Amino acid sequence: MRNILELAETQPGRVATQKRPHRSLTDFLARFESIASHSPNLVAIRGAKFDSSGQSYELPRYLFIGPQGGSEPIRVGVFATIHGDESDGAYALAEFIRILEAKPYLASGYCLSIYPICNPTGFEDNTRHSRTGKDLNRKFWTHSRQPEVRLLEAEFIANTFQGIISLHTDKDSDVFYGLARGAVLARELLKPALAAAESFLPQGERRSIAGFQADDGYAKDWFKGRLSASPRTRPRPFEIALATPKYPPVYLKQLALVTALQSVLTEYRQFISHAANL
Repeated sequence: MRNILELAETQPGRVATQKRPHRSLTDFLARFESIASHSPNLVAIRGAKFDSSGQSYELPRYLFIGPQGGSEPIRVGVFATIHGDESDGAYALAEFIRILEAKPYLASGYCLSIYPICNPTGFEDNTRHSRTGKDLNRKFWTHSRQPEVRLLEAEFIANTFQGIISLHTDKDSDVFYGLARGAVLARELLKPALAAAESFLPQGERRSIAGFQADDGYAKDWFKGRLSASPRTRPRPFEIALATPKYPPVYLKQLALVTALQSVLTEYRQFISHAANL
């Protein structure tokens, strides 16, 4: 993880240090837009618009294309801030993109779809729910009429991701942890990611995580309606959720998430390479 750490340490001013009660979506996204405006790797994807309380919004979407690393790029979606008051993941993604832009080989072989703010109105209002009062992370694949959910479901269908990673903050936890959607592969990717993040945040021994039985800092069960690929998707992508505790310094939470993300990409690239040689 040395590349990530060196770059993060050289520009500490880029790491967010506080949250505000009412936040500007435009101000936050300026860091992505600035990179996308001149980058050969990062592209802003437009058009996913919806209305809320008489205002027009757009679901922020970015595509980071790493150097070619094989015949077909590995398609992974990374999602943050499905709960509007959990902004650690969004700021971690901003830092992650900055690092990848400086050293794109870290994303070699990948096509990364980045969704930093999945709940724009909740982000602005600094609330868990959207402005309609809904917990969007319980609405996926339930025939929900929430526009944010429907737009994201369309993204899952259109992109056929090989992997899905979601980033969270758990206000009730004092350790960094993860959830893996059942598959052995997801668990094998999650274990080294948690070990890497432990350089910044403790994991601790927990018998349960988010109400599910836990093992070595992760759980394999999933809430119904949680952000995920369609139940009909075949083959199933690996699905991982990473969660930071609420109270450590923000820069440590960002570093833990960024380091865990790099670990997942590295481990999965190695898995794909090994599988191709079997």
